[in-house]
Amino acid sequence: MGKDKSRFSNNINIKNKKAFYNFEIVDKYIGGIVLKGTEIKSIREGKANLTEGYAFFKGDELYTKGVHISPYLQASFQNHEPGRERKLLLSRKELDKIKSRLEEKGLALIPLRLFLNDRGLAKLELGLGKGKKTHDKRDSIKEKDVKRDLQRAKLI
Repeated sequence: MGKDKSRFSNNINIKNKKAFYNFEIVDKYIGGIVLKGTEIKSIREGKANLTEGYAFFKGDELYTKGVHISPYLQASFQNHEPGRERKLLLSRKELDKIKSRLEEKGLALIPLRLFLNDRGLAKLELGLGKGKKTHDKRDSIKEKDVKRDLQRAKLI
């Protein structure tokens, strides 16, 4: 029997809005994430939070920490730990490139978006970013206000 692709809801798109406010994103990468069964079920329900998350290297492998995936309510005693470290799956070439760029001063690897691809697999979009100063954050707020005012003016 063929698999029914309609069972995968591709509308899961969990964003880290704080990342764009606190960091200037220089480069983006998309990789897989190693999950347990109850974690993917919680993600499909949209119960994940990326705001406190970050990625780091442990040896030659990339891991994420602080990505909060809520426990699955219908699970038994084998539920997962919400903030555990999760391994990220990227090609060796990408990992080497990221590792060399992270050695530069002031760069951090932040989760930007957690989504399901067309095959129903969870993917994590990572951003290589520099931290913004306070005055840069004020500029971002001003730009957002101007865009909102322009949109309102067009609607009237």
